[in-house]
Amino acid sequence: MRVSHKGYDFGTLTDKILGVCVEVHKTLGPGFREIVYQRALALELTATGLSFSREEKVPIYYKGEQIDTRRVDFIVEECMLEIKAKESLAPEDYVQALSYLKASGFKLGLLVNFGAAKIEVKRLVN
Repeated sequence: MRVSHKGYDFGTLTDKILGVCVEVHKTLGPGFREIVYQRALALELTATGLSFSREEKVPIYYKGEQIDTRRVDFIVEECMLEIKAKESLAPEDYVQALSYLKASGFKLGLLVNFGAAKIEVKRLVN
């Protein structure tokens, strides 16, 4: 068990999610729109038995008060999963995903880009 940040076991869950992402990228390759990867991920997550919701609205908090909501691509168990389908991740993609993670209160997030020749992954911890 790999334990990180405040005693949470993030390794096991992220390993499972990333295995699903790698399988989707290996099967489809780069070049599709984001919605194609979302649909493939939903099928693959279902096949692995991971509980998830897709295009979930999460509340955004400011000093304990909900001020808005934002749609995230997936919530997989306790992990927020944001995906992209572009040539490469830009700094603003990382900043946006990290901001969503912090403002929503989730402890763990993944930012995954399917658009490059090699899958790109950023692990996010709040």
